[in-house]
Amino acid sequence: MRAWRVYELGDPKEALKLEEVEEPEPGPGEVVVEVQAAALNFFDILLCQGKYQERPPLPFTPGAEVSGTVVEAGDDVSLAAGTRVIATPPLPKGGFAEKVAVPVEGSVFPIPDSMPYEAAAAMHLAYQTAHVGLHRRASLKEGETILVHAGAGGVGSAAIQLARTAGARVISTAGGSEKVEICRALGAEIAVDYKEENFVDVVKEATEGRGADVILDPVGGDVFDLSRKCVAFEGRIVVIGFTSGRIADAPTNHLLVKNYSVVGLHWGLYGKVMPELFDETHDALIELYESGKIDPLIFKTVPFEEVPDALELLGSRKTYGKLVTTPGG
Repeated sequence: MRAWRVYELGDPKEALKLEEVEEPEPGPGEVVVEVQAAALNFFDILLCQGKYQERPPLPFTPGAEVSGTVVEAGDDVSLAAGTRVIATPPLPKGGFAEKVAVPVEGSVFPIPDSMPYEAAAAMHLAYQTAHVGLHRRASLKEGETILVHAGAGGVGSAAIQLARTAGARVISTAGGSEKVEICRALGAEIAVDYKEENFVDVVKEATEGRGADVILDPVGGDVFDLSRKCVAFEGRIVVIGFTSGRIADAPTNHLLVKNYSVVGLHWGLYGKVMPELFDETHDALIELYESGKIDPLIFKTVPFEEVPDALELLGSRKTYGKLVTTPGG
């Protein structure tokens, strides 16, 4: 079978090599999944460069979320061959491969026949992160106002849909007119082009000076600094990343004076501390998908041979939603 592997760290186009490798065999508690679709994520680029928080031993295969069918099961596994699933294969043997071996507990989730493989691969990380961020960390309530930064991105687009489903009023930011229109199409009542407008002024005007009850921030840096100026009394800023490259400070005197909270969301840590939350959230997301209330936003599906080029495109920040590849296509 074919798999993309990294032997020397560097940018994806230089680091990734497509080669023939041995097919995986399932160990106890594992299944082998024939990969029909795999999602590309920004951290796959960082993994190739050696800049991610996790540095797997060389050689390794990136790819954190896939969808496909179970083709073989190890001991103590009840999933039957042919079961359609989402899976999160562990490093160093990730999902940019035609088949992967994955531990069932906390890493394999069944999907309905009605769900295309591309949508399934694009859903797991983004929608789980957004759902846990909005409902567990921020306790978003019906009628509240939420500001979603990077609303056309994977997590942002998921958050807009999930917040609308929860009955919240959504304001989003995005860079450029195309991405702004995408946010509106997803359900944002107000979408701000941060290249042209000051989102602080827009939020204050839209809320009559009160500010946003919840702010979802995957950007950090200056965006976090400005968000502190438009968070409401008893508001919650949920920090989920630092794509701007700068980790901002959260001055405790400002939290006290304005009476708001800053909460972190390390979604992956729930897999170690509270793995049952993944299953609960997955069930809730599938129910929302089958009822037509959410639908993963896919920018493009690329051939498996073009994964390095697609990662370069993703790194240019010229995409929206998720990029997906189809090893089995």
